[in-house]
Amino acid sequence: MRAAAFSELTGPEGVSIIDQPTPDPDRREAVVDVKACAINRHDLWILRGDSAMVDADDLPFVTGLDVAGTVAAVGEDVTAVEPGDRVVLCPNETCGTCRYCREGPENLCENFSLYHGGLAESARVRADRLVELPDGVGMVEAAALPTAYVTAFHMLRRVDAGPGDLVFIPGVTGGVGVAGVQLATALGATTVGTSSSRTKLDRVESLGLDHAIESTDPDEIREAVDEIGTADAVLNHLGGEYTQVGLDVLERGGRMAICGRTAGGTSEIDVPDLFLGHKRIIGSTMGTQGDLERLVGLVADGAFTPAVEETFSLEETGDAFAAMADRESVGKLVVTP
Repeated sequence: MRAAAFSELTGPEGVSIIDQPTPDPDRREAVVDVKACAINRHDLWILRGDSAMVDADDLPFVTGLDVAGTVAAVGEDVTAVEPGDRVVLCPNETCGTCRYCREGPENLCENFSLYHGGLAESARVRADRLVELPDGVGMVEAAALPTAYVTAFHMLRRVDAGPGDLVFIPGVTGGVGVAGVQLATALGATTVGTSSSRTKLDRVESLGLDHAIESTDPDEIREAVDEIGTADAVLNHLGGEYTQVGLDVLERGGRMAICGRTAGGTSEIDVPDLFLGHKRIIGSTMGTQGDLERLVGLVADGAFTPAVEETFSLEETGDAFAAMADRESVGKLVVTP
């Protein structure tokens, strides 16, 4: 089979198409014929050499978390799926034995990691991590869900966002930002988001964004949000200086979930404002398989359609990462082997 592998950790030019043996499933595994696999900034960090999990000794490395396809074969102990089933993969990898795996939620697992290997014609996966797709959910749309939408959905649950709430999303044109807007809108919340690009903000407004702020300046953002209202919740995938911005615009008792570090891995915050305002900062990584199952159901019911910017062939995987690096896209970039 063919796979799009990282042969050098130098950026998009480091992607090569290689041949690998088609995998066979072990007892509790399934092999999926991959029809679509979305890429994420997590993958781009690896490709740029900005991830501790992969180094030159691991090359060639095949990434790809967000796999949708058709089951081709199953191991002898697998009963939940069978060949021919249309499925999407929950990429969570958990130990199954720690207290958090026993008590939940699973993404608190002490040994939590993520699946990699979807940028190929076939992928060998844990069969119990596969979620069946209704006929009305397409492969490309399904592949958009597991990372960005599950992350945003879990964050919205952590901050208890609901009808009538004002949800602030800095960097709203990124994958988690777009997902947050669509899902918050489906929950009945009002959204306000920021970006440096008017063109990209226009696209997110077409997906449901209620209030767009064209700025990256913290002071301008604070003033603009204050004119709209006081945020009940913040979805922060940027980190850095935007953590304090999020605290500044939150109401007393408000909640901010943080899932990323795109704008910086450290933040300085006003501690008295945090405790005197009874505000909460919540760390959040990915979500649960149950979250993915709920999202598949919402898509099947027509509650929202995942935003997909562009699809690429397997041979164009390097171009997909170049498009992500250019930061001009709004919505998911999906490879269709």
